[in-house]
Amino acid sequence: MQDRDAPIVTHWGSYTAQSRDGEIVSVVGAERDPQPSAIGQNLVGALRNRSRITAPAVRVGWLEGAPSGSGRRGGDSFVEVGWDEAFDLAAMELDRVRRDHGNAAIFGGSYGWGSAGRFHHAQSQVHRFLNAIGGYTRSVNTYSHAAEEVVLPRIVGDREWFLSGVPRWVDIHDHTDVVVAFGGLPARSTQVSPGGVGAHVNADWQEKCERRGVEFILISPMRDESVLRQAQWVPIRPNTDAAMMLALTHWLIDNDAADWDFVERCCVGGDFVRAYVLGHVDGQAKDARWASEICGVPAEVIESIAARLVGRRSLVTVTWALQRQHHGEMNYWAAFTLAAVAGSMGFPGGGVGTGYSSMHNAHVVSRVSAAAALPQLEAPIRDFIPVARIADMLLNPGGSFDYDGSTHRYPDVRLVYWIGGNPFHHHQDLNRLLTAWEKPETVIVHEPYWTATAKRADIVFPVALPVERADIAIGMGDPWLQWMAPVADPPRGVLTDYGVFAELAKRLGASDRFTENRDQSQWIMELYGRTVVKCADLGFELPNFEEFVAQGAIRLPLDQPTVPIFAELRLDPERHPLRTPSGRVELYSETVASFGYADCPGHAAWLEPMEWLGGSVASRFPLHLISHQPDRRLHSQLDFGVHSVGGKVDGREKLGMSDRDALDRGLVTGSPVRVFNDRGACLAVVDVRHGLSQGVVQLATGAWFDPLDPTEVGSVDKGGNPNVLTPDIGTSSLAQGPSAHTCLVEVEPVRGTLPLVTSHDPPALITTSEHKRP
Repeated sequence: MQDRDAPIVTHWGSYTAQSRDGEIVSVVGAERDPQPSAIGQNLVGALRNRSRITAPAVRVGWLEGAPSGSGRRGGDSFVEVGWDEAFDLAAMELDRVRRDHGNAAIFGGSYGWGSAGRFHHAQSQVHRFLNAIGGYTRSVNTYSHAAEEVVLPRIVGDREWFLSGVPRWVDIHDHTDVVVAFGGLPARSTQVSPGGVGAHVNADWQEKCERRGVEFILISPMRDESVLRQAQWVPIRPNTDAAMMLALTHWLIDNDAADWDFVERCCVGGDFVRAYVLGHVDGQAKDARWASEICGVPAEVIESIAARLVGRRSLVTVTWALQRQHHGEMNYWAAFTLAAVAGSMGFPGGGVGTGYSSMHNAHVVSRVSAAAALPQLEAPIRDFIPVARIADMLLNPGGSFDYDGSTHRYPDVRLVYWIGGNPFHHHQDLNRLLTAWEKPETVIVHEPYWTATAKRADIVFPVALPVERADIAIGMGDPWLQWMAPVADPPRGVLTDYGVFAELAKRLGASDRFTENRDQSQWIMELYGRTVVKCADLGFELPNFEEFVAQGAIRLPLDQPTVPIFAELRLDPERHPLRTPSGRVELYSETVASFGYADCPGHAAWLEPMEWLGGSVASRFPLHLISHQPDRRLHSQLDFGVHSVGGKVDGREKLGMSDRDALDRGLVTGSPVRVFNDRGACLAVVDVRHGLSQGVVQLATGAWFDPLDPTEVGSVDKGGNPNVLTPDIGTSSLAQGPSAHTCLVEVEPVRGTLPLVTSHDPPALITTSEHKRP
């Protein structure tokens, strides 16, 4: 095998990788990156890991009982078959389902983090292929910020317009006096960004702002997530942020410090907000004492924060995590209400923003999509589900669901085609998903490794890793356009996603439509050519393709000053209306109110979540679980990597606990524990942490699902996957986003010998010659 040194791009950074005998032996951060993420070290030794899939495989039960299948997914052996047989089996099954049940019976699943490359983007590949063969049922929105994607247009009319103009870090540095950050500013998430990170500078900007004198107030159950050292930490009870925001709004109104000029000219619903927070609507004033009882923040602290907003350039921020909870839409609505009243909306560095520190590229440079994407073709099928409602869909074919003001029906899905994602990582209530996953007749998966999803598929196509193929990369809001060179070849015979789809399209009569008679190299050159045109429209010139490859990376001029969001609205709301029904910021939406959703009124409110530390469930499960983004990997990717494993104990995740919660249970750092509730249980190892609120525990997402009995619903997960515990409910009837951060648990010590973690082991594999078919 050829030894190589090559520039590689990942969602967690840019590196130079070195391979020897087909395996990566060294990963070094790019010279331009001042703080390369150590997540890159997970690639060392990853290409030939024992979890690697090197041949197409078919589940024995499905092969013997096709098309309906037999045996339970997850506990079955697999037969390794030749590529032609795998293509024929998959093509025949796709054809059978679309012929007998229609294309809406095919669900195309993907979650977009599979590759940083523009061409090999897994979501684009599977959607293009399925559209080419007649369409499929799709999902809308994202697990990352589904509620935000739906509620922001109801408040400001256009989400992309809003995100393109919120204060960037340079604006905060130059103009802002105080940042009130609900959800804090978690540093771990600034390692990653979809599409790639050219240079990690987000943390530097935060520290520059602090040195300049910007005051930061971090309102979060966790203190140890920020790079800021002078910030005030305000511990808050999880799922109660909206109550505190309403109390801050109340103080400003009650103390004649509200910006009524902006509210009355540029918003609708100002009179309702005043009446609601003062208690004239329901008899309950939303003051600091009321909020303190809910959120656990002393009333005097709430009032002091409100006072510090008066006469100062303030920015209210909310992390994405705050909308991934029951009634998560309310946190965003309350943030806009507070910011409108506080008086800084429309001024540089002021107002409201979302997603700061939720990923690296959030508000570092202009939010511009400078590169072309692979066209996904016209969608012949209009059926869809909200992204986090896959278990509902599989369990309730024909059932109805509400979404953004309309009622829809779940399709009768017979075949799931999943690539570039791991639902047994990112979905909630995995035991419920296990039951739902048995419903489709066939599951087809593309995977480089034997993840929990691959082990629960019927047909598995092994595919090349991003570091084994060429591509171009750029992250949304990242200024670096980069060349991705393959640092090694994939295992013999293993194809890319595109290669698999091209063969299937040929068998299904859609070759020309899918490939347009281009191979992978031609497509990459085509997309680069379209990127040249796109950048020219943006006002800057790119070199030709050969020069780009030779340079390896080009920094695009995306640092141009932007007009502050709402500045034109503040200047003249008649001449510069928003794309809302009123043309104003909708602090009260008559449209949403008309939907009649009890779980999402048309205004900011604090609604009691299904589980929280102030509710009845807390008498049985008195700890609130925060399942945060891990700091040693991206989601579940490369969970077996050396850096990821280095953060575990005997292969198990660490459970963060406060010293008081640990002491009350007779636990210390290193104690093995069972974390449980009515939905499931997992094993973990205690890590006592300072800066963690009492009553709150932390368990990072991303440990590969590893139930003690892979065929038994409810079997304890051995490695610490928090999604066996999280509820599978929508944020509300409006957005139906995931509610992972609404979760109560209890923790107890585990005695005796713990079971071995086997999540990275492949399933039992047999060859075609060893398998006797009926």
